[in-house]
This record gives sequence, structure tokens and C-alpha cells, in this order.
Amino acid sequence: MDLFAPSHLLILLVIVLLIFGPSKLGEVGGALGKAIRDFKRAMNEPDMTSTPPKAVANVPEPPATEPKTDKPAV
Repeated sequence: MDLFAPSHLLILLVIVLLIFGPSKLGEVGGALGKAIRDFKRAMNEPDMTSTPPKAVANVPEPPATEPKTDKPAV
């Protein structure tokens, strides 16, 4: 017996329609489509963790500060 037979998909569609209703079904379908598009877009982007970060040139050093003490200055 095939898992995704047309009769099984039709029964599943009827159950989903009864649970969500016709108005919510459009919203759920749109959200699912957007999620799939975002996932595909993220899969096609280059992996940012596998490439080393670029070196930043000419970054000035922060000014040195004296450590703070608990004693007030006299």
C-alpha cells in the first residue's frame, strides 16, 4: 500500500480543512510557502561560518586607561 496514495491525500486535505477552516487554510498555506522560500534562499547563500572573516585594516587602538582604584585622589 502506497503511503501517499491520492485517496490518503484527499482524506488528509479534508481533515485539515475541518480543523483550520477555509479562511485559515489560505493563511497557513501562505505562511508555509513563505517558510519554504526562505529556507531555499538560506540554503543557497554562502555559509558564513566556513569562511574566515576578512581582516580589518587601519583600525586604531583604543586609548589606554588607568585602572580605577577605590581610594579617592588626594
